Amino acid sequence: MNRPHIICHMMTAVDGRIDCGMTAKLEGVKEYYETLHALNTPTSLSGRVTAQLEMAEEGTFTPEQQDIFGQEGFSKKADAAGYSVVTDTKGTLLWPEQDGSETPLLILTSEQVTKEYLAYLDARNISWIACGKERINLERAVEILADEFGVERMSVVGGGAINAGFLAAGLLDEVSILLAPGIDGRKGMAAAFDGLPMETEPFHLKLSSVESYDDGAVWLRYQVENKK
Repeated sequence: MNRPHIICHMMTAVDGRIDCGMTAKLEGVKEYYETLHALNTPTSLSGRVTAQLEMAEEGTFTPEQQDIFGQEGFSKKADAAGYSVVTDTKGTLLWPEQDGSETPLLILTSEQVTKEYLAYLDARNISWIACGKERINLERAVEILADEFGVERMSVVGGGAINAGFLAAGLLDEVSILLAPGIDGRKGMAAAFDGLPMETEPFHLKLSSVESYDDGAVWLRYQVENKK
């Protein structure tokens, strides 16, 4: 299987929680971005919820017709060293038109996306990949990223559900955690890896490096042992 080297990189509180509003109040934010840069992953991937909070425009795309795309496909609008990839299973997020001044967007959907949404992305000069009958086929998606978009190294940067999806699919090579000196503790807040079935067995990691900072943050890097 030809795919990028994939690293999940997250900033968490000591209890593993990742709410952005909470982590922004803790020491370690500067180190999070410094360590992300040090990973040398020109392409990063975010889940829909994270992207809606941090990247997308307000509102939701509502198609006038429910004509489903229904097949695998992709559209490459930019040939770049790296991409900002966002998973959006059925195509709901709104985006500004791309003008070439930023890291190019690449939207990853399932085949359940409407043709109208893909046309909407095309009109905004936004690249896309559609694969997976009912949900995004992550294994196939990373193959397309490698073969058609030239992605060699990629960071998965949240949220908890998409991180867990890559982990469960055996697609993570490394886990990189910037551990902030603080605790969230609130009931029901998402963790760095979240939402897998209760019967899921633990995933084994091998510690590869530890680095501490004067502000109390700690950078932990692990190799994932049960990867594909």
